[in-house]
Amino acid sequence: MTILDERFGEFEKLQSEEKIAYFEKDGRLYDMIISQQLNRQVLEDLYRISNRLRAVAKSKAGSMFLQNLLCHKRAMLYFTQPSSRTFLSFENACHILGMRTSEIRDTSVSSEVKGETFDDSLRTFSSYTDLIIMRHHGQNIAERAAWLLNTWSNRPVPIINGGSGSDQHPTQAILDVYTLLRSFEDQGGLDGKTVLMCGDLRRGRTVRSLSYLMKDFEDVRIIYAAPKAFQMKEDVCAFLEKHKIRYQVETEALEKVLPDADAIYMTRIQDEHDTEPGESSRTDISKFKLAPADMAKLRPNAVIMHPFPRRDEIDVSIDRDPRAMYWRQERNGMWTRGALIAYIFRVEDQIMNY
Repeated sequence: MTILDERFGEFEKLQSEEKIAYFEKDGRLYDMIISQQLNRQVLEDLYRISNRLRAVAKSKAGSMFLQNLLCHKRAMLYFTQPSSRTFLSFENACHILGMRTSEIRDTSVSSEVKGETFDDSLRTFSSYTDLIIMRHHGQNIAERAAWLLNTWSNRPVPIINGGSGSDQHPTQAILDVYTLLRSFEDQGGLDGKTVLMCGDLRRGRTVRSLSYLMKDFEDVRIIYAAPKAFQMKEDVCAFLEKHKIRYQVETEALEKVLPDADAIYMTRIQDEHDTEPGESSRTDISKFKLAPADMAKLRPNAVIMHPFPRRDEIDVSIDRDPRAMYWRQERNGMWTRGALIAYIFRVEDQIMNY
């Protein structure tokens, strides 16, 4: 064990609230690592920036203006875990703001295959870029990256977590909240709404990160619908209880709670996290899928969401239903991630005042 391993081990023992200070500069977001960093003010700021960004980008003049904002900056996309939506939305978000991008999507093409440590690889990336966006299968790797560059490097650069293990995916949670706020704009916003999350909640980092953000809204209720084997972990439930967020657990069938939901957030089974072959297939998930016959049970103004990729948990015929927001949700990722990058580099006022 190296001295870095020992020091990071000490950091890992901190509560989430204590870690946040490591990811800020001058009282603002510097790294985006965990959902607990976010508060309502930041989420509302990102909502407004995202809306303005997409409006400005519609014209050629506006698009050229945006491309000049960060044309002097470079971003590194370090995605060692398979990704299409998150990668493409980040890459295009960077391009909208004029940032040049480089990428590594397989450690076999980096010096890590020669035995270089993750820490040394990361410090190498920071030598050439102004922002590192990373997606990794390992737990807490994004935390380690931000901690390392902020405490051991003479060239700290912001880190954005594009998904780490089965633990966190904060930028997905940002775009999910953005989608909910846009969907409920004429219905009083997200306050007072019931959000139903269904699928592999135990290993799904999107639902974990979104659950954490419910602390920033008033009188929100969460329903977790999944077989017992895939129910939400105790740590998230403890977080909800600490913040007095109401939640309900449904383990028998999705249809029982569909009429209660303002938003239905479907997820796939995360079998890539199986600890042994066939582990996921031993659990019956047939009662936790959304079928055409279920649509009559939904509220007329309900919202259906999914972080993708999708398997068979939402029948494709539902795509034409006006309540299906998942394709819009997917596109929202580009705008919210662009807004986040603009916010980190403090050019949001220029966008808002254009």
